[in-house]
Amino acid sequence: MSGRQILWTPSPERAAASTLSAYMRWLAERGLPFDSYQALWDWSVTDLDAFWRSIWEYFGIGAPEEVGTVLAERKMPGAVWFPGVSLNFAEVVLREGAKTPDRVALSVRSETFGDKDLTWAQLRQQVANVAARLKAMGVGQGDRVVAILPNTEAAIIACLATASLGAIWSLCAPDMGHVAIIDRFRQIEPKVLIAQDGYVHAGKDIDRRAVLETILAGLPTVEHRVWIPVAGALPEGAVVWEEMIAGSEEFQPVKVAFDQPLWIVYSSGTTGNPKPIVHGQGGIVVESAKQSLHQDFTAADTYCWMTSSGWIMWNSQFTALARGATVALFDSAPNQPDLLALWRFAAERRVTYLGAGAAFYATCLKAGIRPRDAVDLTALRSIAATGSPLSEDAYRWIYDAVKPDVWLAPISGGTDLAGAFVGGNPLMPVRMGEMQCRFLGNAVRAYDEEGHELIDKVGELVCTEPLPSMPLYFWGDTDGRRLHESYFDTYPGIWRHGDWIEFTPEGGSVIYGRSDATINRKGLRMGSAEIYQAVEGLEEVMDSLVIDLEFLGRESFMPLFVVLAAGVVLDDALKAKINDAIRTAVSARFIPNEIVQIAEVPRTLSGKKLEVPVKKLLLGGDPAKVVNRDSMSNPGSFDTFVAYAEEREKDRING
Repeated sequence: MSGRQILWTPSPERAAASTLSAYMRWLAERGLPFDSYQALWDWSVTDLDAFWRSIWEYFGIGAPEEVGTVLAERKMPGAVWFPGVSLNFAEVVLREGAKTPDRVALSVRSETFGDKDLTWAQLRQQVANVAARLKAMGVGQGDRVVAILPNTEAAIIACLATASLGAIWSLCAPDMGHVAIIDRFRQIEPKVLIAQDGYVHAGKDIDRRAVLETILAGLPTVEHRVWIPVAGALPEGAVVWEEMIAGSEEFQPVKVAFDQPLWIVYSSGTTGNPKPIVHGQGGIVVESAKQSLHQDFTAADTYCWMTSSGWIMWNSQFTALARGATVALFDSAPNQPDLLALWRFAAERRVTYLGAGAAFYATCLKAGIRPRDAVDLTALRSIAATGSPLSEDAYRWIYDAVKPDVWLAPISGGTDLAGAFVGGNPLMPVRMGEMQCRFLGNAVRAYDEEGHELIDKVGELVCTEPLPSMPLYFWGDTDGRRLHESYFDTYPGIWRHGDWIEFTPEGGSVIYGRSDATINRKGLRMGSAEIYQAVEGLEEVMDSLVIDLEFLGRESFMPLFVVLAAGVVLDDALKAKINDAIRTAVSARFIPNEIVQIAEVPRTLSGKKLEVPVKKLLLGGDPAKVVNRDSMSNPGSFDTFVAYAEEREKDRING
């Protein structure tokens, strides 16, 4: 892998001006000189106390004397970080921008509402006003405020207002089905729901009023409703959003413990309800600060990540805000009127750092567009990608069709830790198809099945040391069993993330897709159980199996296998009905590429669907090795998938 083509090398000027270089100079002044990034990384994952203390002090998160012990218990799960320290996420996020109150904090393009800019002073004031209204509703520390909002300023304001009170935030995207939303929010028993009753997407008016009523009926703990009316009049008993943001209240953030819950995000396993992951205020603050070293932005930057509000990349926008950067929010269809829509927005807003899911760049490549020939991208310094592996073809396309001197820095991490394990380094060259480095403080490695570290070979991505932003716990997981099963049941005391990864001797890496059965569709992760719930709710479908065949260098492909009731035929009408059920209950993003009728779903002796073995088979695994048929209740059912895999391989070879 070390022989991969170099596509970009930082100029001496760019490297010296980077935030990472500035941090290294600061360390050297304090007696910690490092002659290479590898030496710096080794220190950061060995002396955890000194490293994370340096992040606290370098970014001025609080006074140095506020921190006694950094890591009280060095274990996973259950690490205890910064005991006795108090802070407030919202205060930290708004602090840097307060130095330039008249500068734009949020620059919004919404297909529903048009364009809008908010200065730092306006953002801070509206956060204070919403916090005061929420407090008047009885919201305090530990209460849950949930929202169904798009990626516009309202969600940012409401999140910061919630955090300022020490309450807990949770967000779903408006295009999610009611079943998926209820399955998430019902677990955490919210007190307040903030929602937008409709939106415009790709030129179409979407009315969500009936869906919201269904959701409310499924959330009996909601005491207050805040509405952004788009589709119709304000429902009885609801408070209009415009009243929430109006006024001149004083910003009064509440200092809370470092491990006070900040938000709940969701990452679904292969069975059961979505996992409600709880992250702490302090953990997110220090992780975000550190991550900005790798993203290399400052208050002078304009940051834009094209994201759904239901994706963890929505949360990442606070990393840029905390550095005082302008955040450009893009809430429009990226292909309307054409695939240059996002690129035009980036040019108009003078975006310096642009991020999107890898699938977006692949779509642009296949469409043959050349943004550099169509719009002015002179301000653009950095491009990022995540959500799925970025192919070598996409690397080439970005340097050919977007900008030859741009820094391309894909990242990989996830919802689970609200951060990245591997990604960009402004001091190192960009190699074709590789992420540049392991992030500071992240002791990530590739393991084989026996737990031995691998170099230049593909293995399981693991993290051998705790991180401040790892989940505090899963909501409702009182004994910690679900948390343990999700990350620590393969290698005791070590986090297994569920990705295939290969590290180079130089520390670069390539992600080869998910090693488990979680569906990762166009950058959004979803548990197969939610799709089964939608599909198997149809009377025609008796059983089903869905497999996500995400893999480096190949287009994402998700087949759905269905067992039908006696006498039912899988015709176009039934396929449309199945797709509509998924679109309504889950999301249109998870409509399968292909629906295939089968006789039986392969299962274990205990009745579990064999998702992982089937996935390994369809990704080219040896049929004799991917599953032990003696452990199956219906071993003959696997033959159907062996035949399907053979046909797919023939089709691939024949083009």
